[in-house]
Amino acid sequence: MISICRYHDISVGHRICGHESHCARLHGHNYRIHFTCTADELDALGRVLDFQVVKERLCQWLEDHWDHRFLVWERDPLLEGLRALDPSVSVLPCNPSAENMARYLGEVVGPAQLEGTGARLVAVEVEETAKCKARWSL
Repeated sequence: MISICRYHDISVGHRICGHESHCARLHGHNYRIHFTCTADELDALGRVLDFQVVKERLCQWLEDHWDHRFLVWERDPLLEGLRALDPSVSVLPCNPSAENMARYLGEVVGPAQLEGTGARLVAVEVEETAKCKARWSL
C-alpha cells in the first residue's frame, strides 16, 4: 500500500470531563494533527492525492472548526456556561481526549471531506505534546 501523510498545527482549548486529575480543568494545547491517506490506485500522475487537496479538505476543516476554539463534549455540564462565554465553542459528540479526537477525525470528518477524491483516510494522529499522541487507524 502506498500512502501519503500531511500534518497541520492548530491551537485548541479543551477539558476532559470526568478526568481524575488536572486535565478536567480548562486548558489547551498546540496540537499537531497527522492525516494519512491512501487510494486503491495512483492517479495518472502517480499520486494517491495531491497534497494541496489534503490541505484544502482536511487541514482547512481543522482551521474552520477547531483552530483557536474550545472543544467541549455535548454532555459536559459546563457546556452552557462555556457557550454563554463564547458562542464559538465546538461541541463534540465525545469527550475531547486525543483518542476521541483522532477517532472523530478518522471516522466522521475524513470520509465526508474526502468524498469524491478516490482517496480515503486510513490513519489520524493527534499529537497533544511532543511526548504524547493518540493514533486512530483503519
